[in-house]
This record gives sequence, structure tokens and C-alpha cells, in this order.
Amino acid sequence: MRVIDQGGGASFTAYRGDCVEIVRGIPDCSIDYSIFSPPFASLYTYSASPRDLGNCKTHEEFAAHFRYLIPELFRVTKNGRLLSFHCMVLPTSKVRDGVIGLTDFRGNLIRDFTECGWIHHSEVVIWKDPVTAMQRTKALGLLHKQIVKDSAMGRQGIPDYLITMRKPGVNEEPIPECFDRYFGEDPAPTDPYTTDFHTRNPYSIAVWQRYASPVWMDIKPSDTLQYRSAREHADERHIAPLQLTVIRRAVELWTNPGDVVLSPFSGIGSEGVVSLEMQRRFIGIELKKSYYEQGVRNLQAAESQQGSMFPDSVRGYAGEIATDLVDDKDEGDD
Repeated sequence: MRVIDQGGGASFTAYRGDCVEIVRGIPDCSIDYSIFSPPFASLYTYSASPRDLGNCKTHEEFAAHFRYLIPELFRVTKNGRLLSFHCMVLPTSKVRDGVIGLTDFRGNLIRDFTECGWIHHSEVVIWKDPVTAMQRTKALGLLHKQIVKDSAMGRQGIPDYLITMRKPGVNEEPIPECFDRYFGEDPAPTDPYTTDFHTRNPYSIAVWQRYASPVWMDIKPSDTLQYRSAREHADERHIAPLQLTVIRRAVELWTNPGDVVLSPFSGIGSEGVVSLEMQRRFIGIELKKSYYEQGVRNLQAAESQQGSMFPDSVRGYAGEIATDLVDDKDEGDD
């Protein structure tokens, strides 16, 4: 299996298929930035396909599968440029793991990337409301009745993380940034914004001080793309689009307008929609049919709203990165 289906527009191309195989078709040093939320090991199952990284019985099986992708992402990324992935520390269960506790999925991913040559560049904690998590998951450690009974089993909530890795080398296309807007639920800074890039800019400085914080407190959990129309089979237990505010901050921080952004787990197109809104180009890869189709619709709508920003270059460029479209598909890949 190479490419099962593909769609696109003037500034994006979406591929349906196995991300490892499709990324292998991308030329060396051609991607400016990648951002994605990988399947959380065995925590969620998105499909029954053996190619689905979420369809793993153990963390070790997931890691073995995921390690095929990491060097390909390294190869296609330009020297000195960045890649960000969204993840969390994962809870264990008595039934699946034999013990109630936590496993360091975040640390395992960082280790796998650094062993492949990536530099651990930056990370930010994304605050999550423990009350909301308790109501949604009924996790034993978050229940107040458990604290009353025996607080030795009580624990704090689990935040999200945005981990950013850097490919070694010199970035030949600097990313000069002077912020003129703020993405987040808190009120925007009140300092005046000045357009002179070379003078002290109180507004931009105030925005940067918030973005530079190691903990982002004002990310609204529901700030995601509509996803219910992508739900389908009984084998699907979860869909978790990355918050748009997180993507906006990352794309503004680490890309220039016109840069090519890649998501090997594009889902319903969250990373791509933001990229197009912010005048970046996008390449997305998704295995699951319903997610891919919803993602294409979301990307087409975003491009329609933005207009044709790159009418001559992106479609031709993106169309050359992967192998030819094929009609056959693997058993059980839907």
C-alpha cells in the first residue's frame, strides 16, 4: 500500500495511507515544520488496521512501530528546523497493565527522537482541569471519595505537553518574529503595538513573555475542529483533535508565511486548517477513511475562506512528494 486516496487545493495536499510509507516519498530537507498528535500508544484505538499505530497491544509494540517514522521525519525536515508533537503521561490500568499508575509516554517519545539524532529543543505543559478529567474518566486517583478513604491512592491530574525537537544544522531561512496578535483565552496584552520591527515593541514583548512560559494556562479544551461527522465504526473509541490555539502559537512561533507544514497524523485536518489560515502550505497524511474525508472537507473550507494564496506552486510541489495513487488497499484498513 502506498497512497489509497489523495485530495488537495492550491495550498494543501492530503494523502490517505500509511504515514511511514508516504513520508518515505517526501524529498530530503523539504519540510519546514511538522506538528501532530500521535496515537497515544495503546490508550485509544482508532481503527482495526494493523497499520494504525493506535492499534497496539503494548507500549513496546507501539514504540517499535513508531520508530520507523522518526528517522523519515528527520530526513525530510530542513536543517535547523523544528518538529512538535502533542502527548501526555499515560495512566495505566489494573486490567491492561496489572497496576494503577502512570507510564512516561512523553519521556519515551523524547528518548526515541533523540536516539534518532533530534535535539530536545523545548517543551511546554498545557494545563488541564482535573475536575473535568475526573468527570470524564472517573479515574480513581482524582475522586474526592478516594481521598477521604485513602489519600495514598490520590494523584494530580495529567496535563498535556507540546514537545518540540530540532534537527541539527544551521537554519538557512531565519524566522524573524514580532507579534501583533495573541492566541489564548486570557485577554490580549494591553501594551501598544508598534510596527517598527527594530525598536522595542511592548506588545510583542508581552505576548512573547506569555508564550515563553513553561506552562500554558489559557488553552480552551473545546477549541477544536468539529469532528462528530467523522465518527463511524464500533472499533473507534476516541478522537482527540489538537486544540487550535496550541497549533496557532506553534505555527506562528516556528514558521514563516509560505512555509510547508507537515502532519503525518492529520486526522480531521486541525493542523492544516490553522496552517492555511496563517498563510502556510500544508501536507497531511491520514489512514482512517472517515477522518481523511472529513479532513479534506475542512481543508477545502479553510482554503476557500482564505482564497488561493499559492496558486502555482504548492499543488505541483505537494503532488510530487508521494508515490502514485493506487486503487487497491489493504484488508481491514477502513
